[in-house]
Amino acid sequence: MRKLGKLLIIMLILQVISTACKSLEEDKIQDKLDSMTLEEKAGQLLIVGFKGTFLNDRTKSYINDLKVGGLILFDRNIESKGQIIGLVEEIKGSNAEEDIPLFLCIDEEGGSISRLPKEYRRLPDPFQIGETNDVDIAFQFGQLLGNRVKGLGLNLNFAPVLDIHSNPDNPVIGKRAYGTNPERVSDIGLEVAKGIRNSSIIPAVKHFPGHGDTSTDSHLELPIIDKSLEELRNFELIPFEDAIENNIEMIMMAHILLPSLDKDYPATLSKKIVHDLLRDEMGYEGVIVSDDMTMGAIVNNFTLEDACIDFLKAGGDILLVCHGEDNPRIVFDKIIDAVEIGELSMEEIDEKVYRILELKDRYLKVGNVDLNLEELNNMAEEIKNRVK
Repeated sequence: MRKLGKLLIIMLILQVISTACKSLEEDKIQDKLDSMTLEEKAGQLLIVGFKGTFLNDRTKSYINDLKVGGLILFDRNIESKGQIIGLVEEIKGSNAEEDIPLFLCIDEEGGSISRLPKEYRRLPDPFQIGETNDVDIAFQFGQLLGNRVKGLGLNLNFAPVLDIHSNPDNPVIGKRAYGTNPERVSDIGLEVAKGIRNSSIIPAVKHFPGHGDTSTDSHLELPIIDKSLEELRNFELIPFEDAIENNIEMIMMAHILLPSLDKDYPATLSKKIVHDLLRDEMGYEGVIVSDDMTMGAIVNNFTLEDACIDFLKAGGDILLVCHGEDNPRIVFDKIIDAVEIGELSMEEIDEKVYRILELKDRYLKVGNVDLNLEELNNMAEEIKNRVK
């Protein structure tokens, strides 16, 4: 009994220490938030795309004037491993005087969706990984995705896809999905997310509430899914529910219209879907990011700046603005205006920025790691051989 009493005392002390450490960490983030201007907070709500394979004046202005929260790299920014590493070092150097690091993002899903240069061997499609039904292979696949990203100095990967490949006419998901049923997508997709996380890279699952049953490409126009909430709960939402239970760090919204939930606004802009469904009903407390707000599904139906405010009002945190050199400034100014006229409250802005700062504090402490390209390619070859 005496030993048991001592053990209980030790456990109680450890719990008090853990609570105190957590409180100090929260205070540190709150202190930083309290010191920020409205302009600095608005910048954190933006991840933007940029032109060029080197750091130019326009990109510097996104970092230094708009204080954007992050940058995303596309094919247009990438030539070789050495060039990407040099570009990323330039970007970090431009942000060196700031004490909030940048999200440095890429879409590295494997298969056909990879922005990496040809020096990196192509990986199997996620669907092939799913067909193995092997969680060990899935974890290794995710870890390799993360290591490929980390080796370039990046820190956020918009992967894995948790959409379910349920419509053979889908022009945008297809083999990017891990399977044709919720269980396979959940089991395999979440192991991939764990592998990415194990590489100290932030995983962002997509595209909520499920883009698998569309026959329209949201890059071009707005897809419509005629399903009830009950049908979604029994199918599309299952992998996302499991991701939330596994404390997924970030969820990306889909630009799709679900008339049974909201006949006026696509999921990205819908308070009924972002706040009521994802936040309240499903209990998600992590960071919510939009898909690219310059995609046809949005800009062909709304003005960019109004859509961005609608996303923030709906409960979203980070706006992804990938195209159009003037668009980051347009959206930034609109956010400032929306706060000043009371369309967005400072309380809402602070809640979003707190989530963002907390996630950055957890992950963005790892320095540059130059992982051996040959070793990464050997790992890719090993996975390819295992899925044959």
